[in-house]
Amino acid sequence: MSQSLYKAKEFKLSGLKGISDRTLEMHLSLYEGYVKNTNALTEKLAEMTHKKKASAKDPAFAELTRRLGFEYGGMVLHEYYFDNLAPNGKGIISDETKNAIEKNFTTFENWKTDFAAVGEMRGVGWAILYQDPVSQQLSNHWIALHHIGVPSGFKPILVMDVWEHAYLLDYRPSERNKYIEAFFSNIDWDVIQRRLSNPAAVRIAA
Repeated sequence: MSQSLYKAKEFKLSGLKGISDRTLEMHLSLYEGYVKNTNALTEKLAEMTHKKKASAKDPAFAELTRRLGFEYGGMVLHEYYFDNLAPNGKGIISDETKNAIEKNFTTFENWKTDFAAVGEMRGVGWAILYQDPVSQQLSNHWIALHHIGVPSGFKPILVMDVWEHAYLLDYRPSERNKYIEAFFSNIDWDVIQRRLSNPAAVRIAA
């Protein structure tokens, strides 16, 4: 049973400050793997459903279904991550973005310190600034394994990958803080503003 397959997006990020092109090449290749696996699992599960083989008692069906959440989450979060980066950063922090952050964290520096602290937590995962679409409140979250801890319905505003593959070629495991500072210096604030202004959490095509 044919399905509409996802295609890996292209991101022009060569020349990021503190994040080497070698790291980007490896990281983008890993992202492409998530796209490929998402497509393969989607097709396999659709085939099982079409052939009436979908069953909670079937270990293969259950494992494929659980795995799809991991692969799909990895694909989507990487697209948000790469899309909110630009060499040496881009744009400026708009008044709207700054006001939204200060409304929830008192000052921009408070938010940055909090976001960095989330990113420096032990373990692998993601630090994400989310917006509650109902209250408009902004909050920082730790997301493990792409799909564990995601606040349902919240909109990703800023996404930072803190799996070790995001920085291990450039920094030692104990130097994650240096990678986080490099991440901040490459934020595309135009994209952040667009996400805040957009009523829906849209993944922007690169």
